Amino acid sequence: VQLQASGGGLVQAGGSLRLSCAASGSISSINLGWYRQAPGKQRETVARITSGGSTLYAESVKGRFTISRDSAKNTVYLEMAGLKPEDTAVYYCNVWPATRVSWGQGTLVTVSS
Repeated sequence: VQLQASGGGLVQAGGSLRLSCAASGSISSINLGWYRQAPGKQRETVARITSGGSTLYAESVKGRFTISRDSAKNTVYLEMAGLKPEDTAVYYCNVWPATRVSWGQGTLVTVSS
């Protein structure tokens, strides 16, 4: 399954964005995650959702971000609210855990102060 993230952009601090991750095939049995990589930093897991709908978030985004999935549309979403400048990064979606996987281009989120 190939995954393509979209929906990034420039937003002011405190604003919201919704990222989408479209899959080329069925995601119903796949655990998926959103990841991000800020300039000069390592890629980190932002949130993950299991095939059963269980979610987990990084402490830095807990209460502000929401991951969800629509298996009928083969799409995973990341709703981001209360954005902070430190959320600026390229955001990627991929299987979870992301071990020995290739990465797409991601989508850039820039939060201005």
